[in-house]
Amino acid sequence: MWSTQRWCLFAAITLLTAACGPQEGNSAPATAQTPPTAAAAASDTSAGAMPHGDHNPHHGGVVYMYDDMHYEVVFAADGHHRLYFSDATREDLPASVAASVSLTFDKPTGASETLKGEIDESGESWLLTGPPITGTVPGVRVTFDVKGHEYWIDVPFIAATQ
Repeated sequence: MWSTQRWCLFAAITLLTAACGPQEGNSAPATAQTPPTAAAAASDTSAGAMPHGDHNPHHGGVVYMYDDMHYEVVFAADGHHRLYFSDATREDLPASVAASVSLTFDKPTGASETLKGEIDESGESWLLTGPPITGTVPGVRVTFDVKGHEYWIDVPFIAATQ
């Protein structure tokens, strides 16, 4: 029979071993000596290979998600807007992955204008052309069909950065 001292020693060693040993499936936490910027940079290097790890715009627009796919909306003040699709790891998908792409622009007057898209000649994106954007756009509805399902989302008008 074990004494109370042996049980306490056994419990302490077990707790220390569990707390100090490597944890399967967990990455080591950043230590006080590791600056946060270094940890962030390290995670950015593998972001593209990890599903949903990269939400940076590749075409100067804003990236959104639908199901297991990303799409990037690129609004342009000159009225030539684009929509690009990519998979979970942000590999480009052909524009034909979607159908019936449209943008519906809200206007400050309460009216709206819908632009119907066409696949560009390279097959990489949907091109939606309308009049140049002047003034404020309260919002835009992005609509497309994927795998027979219609999807829509209301997004803010954010002009492209490129």
